[in-house]
Amino acid sequence: MWFRNARVFRFTKPFDITAEALEEKLQADAFKPCGPQETMRQGWVPPLGKHGELLVHSANGYHLIALRKEEKILPGPVVKEAVEERAEAIEVEQSRKVRRKEKDEIKEQVMLEMLPQAFSRNRRCYAYLAPKDGVLVVDAGSAKQAEDLASTLRKTLGSLPVRPPVVEQAPAFTFTGWLTETVDLPATIELGNECELKDPSEDGGVVRCKGLDLKADEIRNHLETGMQVTKLAVTWDNNVHLVLDEELSIRRLKFGETLQEQLDDVDVDDAVAKFDAAFTIMTLELSRMIPGLLEALGGEDRSAIVED
Repeated sequence: MWFRNARVFRFTKPFDITAEALEEKLQADAFKPCGPQETMRQGWVPPLGKHGELLVHSANGYHLIALRKEEKILPGPVVKEAVEERAEAIEVEQSRKVRRKEKDEIKEQVMLEMLPQAFSRNRRCYAYLAPKDGVLVVDAGSAKQAEDLASTLRKTLGSLPVRPPVVEQAPAFTFTGWLTETVDLPATIELGNECELKDPSEDGGVVRCKGLDLKADEIRNHLETGMQVTKLAVTWDNNVHLVLDEELSIRRLKFGETLQEQLDDVDVDDAVAKFDAAFTIMTLELSRMIPGLLEALGGEDRSAIVED
């Protein structure tokens, strides 16, 4: 159980929930497959998959959940061909032109007829609530996917006071300063070999660099023209490799050998116990890393957060 991404949401006021209460809430919105005429459904499923029945897996006060989304897939060319065939038949039989509005109605009818035989695409999105750390962490590659889970969880719980974290200074300013050495690089952070540079002007371009020394002259030349670093590969505390962007999203998480060895040292053969060990190791490391990254980026702006 290793997350590949981490979209972080900060609780804006004290929020705590027991695993039992969370389980009860999620059961009310548990996943049910699409009906014959439905194009999409989503709901909560056991994060342990076939190895568990509970919708919440808890360890050390961290609550892991999973949202499943089912979408019916109708190939566009197939639908278009069926619509054209029906429109052509009407034109021949009734000796009249089928207009756009009528074609749209035909398309809706065709899709309704095809839905029961349509292929289903299922996706799972994992997240964990960490009330003691004051964060919700979503394993999502896009902001939309993360917002979708947070919105669904808010609807399920009735309230979810979260927002993305805010730092005291623009992340692009800090990233750029690390490369130009005008901002001190924290001891816990090591630069990787990948970055994205962006011209802040309205029609400015983007330069993506990969597999390069980020202190090389070719990158420094771009920075001297006014380009800013908006995405940066780093290693956190020699333990976690990641790509961090100006929106504070964490992507391509890769946990290092030290953490992998900790998991290998867990002498259990049971799949659930192994899953639980990996989840515990990961959440403990992220509980150090997330505030550490926010501090490295100038410190978190907590002015809108209601403290205990």
